[in-house]
Amino acid sequence: MMLLKAVISVLIFSPTAFALVEDLDDTFKDNRMDDIWLVDPPIPTEARAFPHLHSKFYAPWCGYCKKLEPVWQEVGAELTHSGSPVRVGKMDATAYSGVASEFGVRGYPTIKLLKGELAYNYKGPRTKDDIIEFTNRVAGPAVRSLPSRQMFVHISKRHSVLFVYVGGESPLKEKYIEVASELIVYTYFFYASEDILTESVTLPELPSVLVFKDGTYFTYDEYEDGSLTSWVNRERFQSYMQIDGFTLYELGETGKLVAIAVTDEKDQTEKSIRLKGFVQRVATEQKEQYNRDFQFGHMEGNDYINSLIMGEVSVPNIIILNTSNEQYFLPAEPVENLQQLLNFFNSVLDGSAPAFGGDGIFQRIKRVVYDAKSTIMSVFRSSPVLGCFLFGLPLGVISLMCYGICTAESDDSTDDMEFIKREGFTDEDEEESDNEARRKIKHTEEEEDKEDENEEETKEKVD
Repeated sequence: MMLLKAVISVLIFSPTAFALVEDLDDTFKDNRMDDIWLVDPPIPTEARAFPHLHSKFYAPWCGYCKKLEPVWQEVGAELTHSGSPVRVGKMDATAYSGVASEFGVRGYPTIKLLKGELAYNYKGPRTKDDIIEFTNRVAGPAVRSLPSRQMFVHISKRHSVLFVYVGGESPLKEKYIEVASELIVYTYFFYASEDILTESVTLPELPSVLVFKDGTYFTYDEYEDGSLTSWVNRERFQSYMQIDGFTLYELGETGKLVAIAVTDEKDQTEKSIRLKGFVQRVATEQKEQYNRDFQFGHMEGNDYINSLIMGEVSVPNIIILNTSNEQYFLPAEPVENLQQLLNFFNSVLDGSAPAFGGDGIFQRIKRVVYDAKSTIMSVFRSSPVLGCFLFGLPLGVISLMCYGICTAESDDSTDDMEFIKREGFTDEDEEESDNEARRKIKHTEEEEDKEDENEEETKEKVD
């Protein structure tokens, strides 16, 4: 009896016992409106059966899609066992290219959460926890209620960045809901009444939109901050954070300059610690002055930065990136104290600091050459044999073709010269031969004229 119970338990809870991730076909688009779907990587779509759909579009030959597959199965199992209303599925975009095109799939894998008429792209890390967190956030209401102060305190501790609308019905609330529906992929949005906020929060007016982060809060000001969408985009990150290639791409959408302390975490020197501390102090102590213009953080190592600027940045160092036009700024002299760092920031803001890089035609050509060179070098480093096959074989074939063409032309000209020599011709001989031929033709014509004259005289005598 105990053995039978154990078997039943395995059947119920094993992720392979159910179609936790559904294989989708082109009929999916006709009946998906009844559920929320989570569909993974661009190509096919994976889904389960619930009110929303998390779907993955993939390509069978895509290495990243294959790497994501076990994670996707874990996502399907986790959401199923937690009672989530989201169905998880996958679709082969190569087999159903029309559906993939309709959903705007441009690469593989692509993860989308489909919620009614809306489709949300997932751009975060490809880990189970991150995908599930994204799913739970987007599948719920765009704006959530905070019914009590206890709930407000609890939520504030759980989220590093928190947007809250305070007040009653208003045009600002309508705009806030609209922005939340668009940007729910990045962060959470709440609404509350004024009395649930802590005593430390003071509002200039009602209604208001606030962002809580870095142990403090900021209030949205339409006249100083511009559109609500732009403000939320700028404020959805902590003022100071660890930056990698993915987060730097995300930061590009904020419109802020990105100030980075480039350090070597494996070999922490006193200078590295000092520079990192300077940037963090500006982010926390000078936020009123620099928060609107700068996003601050640190990056481990300089490999990514070097590839980005197509140059070499010494470590440790400070670099400011303008992601909108691909320009970057470096301090003219080593930063030894906080005041020197502030002077550097101010020189970038007032335009006196020299800008490097950019997105001009020369930089674009340089980027193409740099990327091609980097790709070739990475292939040779990872697999010299494959590199020789991919690049050596075509070059060898082209070299043989060029050699054959050159050799053929050389042989033809040599054969012509040998023929001329065998016949005893030179340029002078050929000219003399032409003159002799013309003399013979003239002599023949004169003889024919004399014969004609003789025939006429003979005819006259006979007459």
